[in-house]
Amino acid sequence: MRHLRRRRRFDVSGGDALEDPLSGVANLFDASVVFIVSMMLALFMAYNMMDLIDPSAEVTLTRKTADGNIEIVTRKGKDVKVRKVTDQTLSGQGERLGTAYRLKDGRTIYVPD
Repeated sequence: MRHLRRRRRFDVSGGDALEDPLSGVANLFDASVVFIVSMMLALFMAYNMMDLIDPSAEVTLTRKTADGNIEIVTRKGKDVKVRKVTDQTLSGQGERLGTAYRLKDGRTIYVPD
């Protein structure tokens, strides 16, 4: 009983105001946002994709959709263009620009005329 009276006396005396128990949540949120941004920058640097952040860079990506179609995404500054690759055979008039060779390891080399 002696210990209970002592605790109550210190809590009620108003020596230190009780803190809000949720005040630390705001600090955890701020820390998590900083952590997420730093992880994104680290991933961009690890995969050599810093050009995606640079607004003056020209970036071309290929991606495969869930349907199995291939799309070519090109970004020049703020302009983004998406082109779909098809299996259609095209014909028309034009001029020969060069020759493309596929090597044994799968790489393709273009040799202009």
